[in-house]
Amino acid sequence: MALMALALAVCITLLLIRAPRVLTQKDINAAVLKTLENTTLPSAAAKAYEAVLPSVVRVMAYARGKDDDDDQSMGVGTGVVIVDKGVILTNLHVIQGAHTIKVVFADGLETTARVIGTQPENDLAVLQADKIPDDLHAATMRSTADLQPGDQVLAVGFPFGIGPSASAGVVSGLKRTFRSPDGGQDIGNLIQFDAAANPGNSGGPLVTMDGEVLGIVTAILNPTRMRTFIGIGFAVPIENAAAAFGVPPF
Repeated sequence: MALMALALAVCITLLLIRAPRVLTQKDINAAVLKTLENTTLPSAAAKAYEAVLPSVVRVMAYARGKDDDDDQSMGVGTGVVIVDKGVILTNLHVIQGAHTIKVVFADGLETTARVIGTQPENDLAVLQADKIPDDLHAATMRSTADLQPGDQVLAVGFPFGIGPSASAGVVSGLKRTFRSPDGGQDIGNLIQFDAAANPGNSGGPLVTMDGEVLGIVTAILNPTRMRTFIGIGFAVPIENAAAAFGVPPF
């Protein structure tokens, strides 16, 4: 009887002890969804901005002063580092006629720069900075071959000298042509976008949500005399822009 009682007790104990449950894919998916519901993630635009920011520079152009030693500001534009040796793409109209060019990198380093190449037909200039940060990063460039209207983009730059500033939008069209306000130049094969851009954004990068550079912001369309954004901006495709430096971008 004692043995039977002991055996019965062992059986009951074994039944009460439950084996650990094996996690299924359904359990894992539920846990991930729960985490996502309770975690605020950076937006796509925020991630794109963070990715490209180390490569964005402020570009300042100065004209010779009357006494030859007091340069006068001509305005502020934007540039993007395309080679980590301090090679910068910007718009030709940002620095055209300048006696002195200065750039400020993302880490705050300010230095002079010189023009090492131009592509007037696309309003592009290539600068070489005289000094560079120790950890300078060049932007990643991306082909526009599969770019489509509706694709999300981000413009980063210094509108009216304020920045760096980010504005998000979409590609509005491709292969557009823009005529400069004075009627002196037509630029073709442009990317049209609706991310806000204003004077000062010129020369800055237009990027994907991965922070990869698609083009260089070059113009805004406004049929009035106001130099402000009304929803139509243009960028030179990065393929054309890289050609200004004499190298393929990919």
